[in-house]
Amino acid sequence: MRSEWITPEWSVDAHIGALMTTRAGGVSGPPFDSLNLGRSAGDDRAAVDENRRRFEAALGVPTRYLSQVHGTRVARITHADTTCSEADAAVTTERRLACTVMVADCLPVLFAAPEARGVGAAHAGWRGLAGGVLEATVLALCEASACEPEELSAWLGPCIGPRQFEVGADVVETFGSAASPLFVERRRTDGALRWLADLTALARDRLQAAGVSRFSGGRWCTVEDRSRFFSFRRDRVTGRMAAAVWING
Repeated sequence: MRSEWITPEWSVDAHIGALMTTRAGGVSGPPFDSLNLGRSAGDDRAAVDENRRRFEAALGVPTRYLSQVHGTRVARITHADTTCSEADAAVTTERRLACTVMVADCLPVLFAAPEARGVGAAHAGWRGLAGGVLEATVLALCEASACEPEELSAWLGPCIGPRQFEVGADVVETFGSAASPLFVERRRTDGALRWLADLTALARDRLQAAGVSRFSGGRWCTVEDRSRFFSFRRDRVTGRMAAAVWING
């Protein structure tokens, strides 16, 4: 099961663990087949509970799920805190506790501080990205781990790719200028003007502006790889994947 998921390839301390699920390895039936981890997607609750049990068993550490709202709040999680925080990112300095975010087209970004002093995970859709969720996570992790942004490592997981992410003028204006190379103008057959947005490149720009220079990943498109990834943009009714990072020891 774990061999069918994604293990981030990044240069971090040996005590850092990280894992990203795909849609493989669970018990849910169509259209949530098979490892749907989202309880609000419409799937059978017993199936989701079993999928989450398998996920946590594969991690080998407990995790804390978030109530994600496409915002910028960062929760600092601990073993003592068992509640589901309303946030779109989490950081921790405690060992054997996974920061986890769920996605189905939005971009998951995992962070690791030097010497395994802390880890973090962020859920970055275009709203959260524009609002500053990555910058907020960098700040929170640096404060918790007593380090500088340039000391952090970041890994960007699967998300909707630049050939599939069509957006309107409202999204373009939120990020600045339609002249940006990260937005490619596209005229629909009905004459409507739209743009193709590069979510991963937008995230890299934000990370660099925040002082983070060490990042990897970001080469998968959830929409185009139907057999491997859930995609809300493609299917509407679908499951959720999870990206997690933790400190072993």
